[in-house]
Amino acid sequence: MSSIWNNRISVSIFGDSAGAAVGITISGLPEGEYISTEELTAFMARRNSSVMGDNPHNNSPVPHILSGIVNERTTGTSLCAFLPNSMRTVKTSAKTNSLICSGHADYTGAGRRMSFCDILENIHFADRLTLPVCFAGAICGQILQRRGIYTGAHILSIHKIKDNPFDPVNVNRDAVLSIRKKDFPVINDLKGWYMTEDIRRAAEAGESLGGVIECAAVNVPAGIGSPVFDGLKNNIAQLIFGIPGISGLEFGAGFTAARMIGSQSSDDHYVNERGYVLTKTNHHGGIIGGISSGMPITINAAVTPAVHPTDTDGDPLQISKVCNVPKLVPCVEAAVNIALLSHMIDYPEFC
Repeated sequence: MSSIWNNRISVSIFGDSAGAAVGITISGLPEGEYISTEELTAFMARRNSSVMGDNPHNNSPVPHILSGIVNERTTGTSLCAFLPNSMRTVKTSAKTNSLICSGHADYTGAGRRMSFCDILENIHFADRLTLPVCFAGAICGQILQRRGIYTGAHILSIHKIKDNPFDPVNVNRDAVLSIRKKDFPVINDLKGWYMTEDIRRAAEAGESLGGVIECAAVNVPAGIGSPVFDGLKNNIAQLIFGIPGISGLEFGAGFTAARMIGSQSSDDHYVNERGYVLTKTNHHGGIIGGISSGMPITINAAVTPAVHPTDTDGDPLQISKVCNVPKLVPCVEAAVNIALLSHMIDYPEFC
């Protein structure tokens, strides 16, 4: 099933974006892990975007945990939670059967479901289904953090405006945590202001904008992952591409490495004062051969502009979102958390 991801940890999403609720079941979590409800709620709240043009229908509700956590400790059984849709509305339109959003999965989804899906509500392709992914990633993130591993993401660019990137070699815990506290997740606040102004101008012109999200995971020990088909890159990519609107992904130097020569792209190893083997540069993005190298794991995820709806007569309809990039920042972070924990469980020193 397309709504189930299974790799040591199993994540199963249920519900429809326009339904009464969406939910998730997570199996394979270690028992006895402390889960802070306050931290969980704070992570979910980061998905709320204050950027103009966002639809309040997509705001993050408080999750209702049905099983798997007792007295803020995981029990080892499947963790099930649902997230109610308090903004649910039933839409009716004379053009229900002719509504197609350019760049959206309306047409392809209708073809896959033999026209039995509700095109008007974009049921199984809407970004509301990133809510349970954020929930799972928040749970996994807390388990990782108690082992000193921290993941953080920020807006690297929106349209043509770029934020300062992470230092791929020296990014640390404080660098990734500081961005989480910001309403608009950027490193350089002035660049963030330029981005919000660009979004405002796009809204006035009836346009939408895309961008790039950069994510880093720090203190991941060397040796996490597997080669070939079960690599750490493979699993991160699978989860990242499960986020609606993601159109590209690169690790480390990514496509820039294709323009380098071998002596530029190679990362020379050395032993630091604590006896750890590290690299002087980090073009490989912390993963080599599907296995973590001990360097920060760094990725860039490209987000397409929000869709522009038109009906089959070609008549434009009002867009509900101007820029999806800010609200997808915690979603990317959550996807990396899930992939990391799924491989960390096999790590000899995990407990």
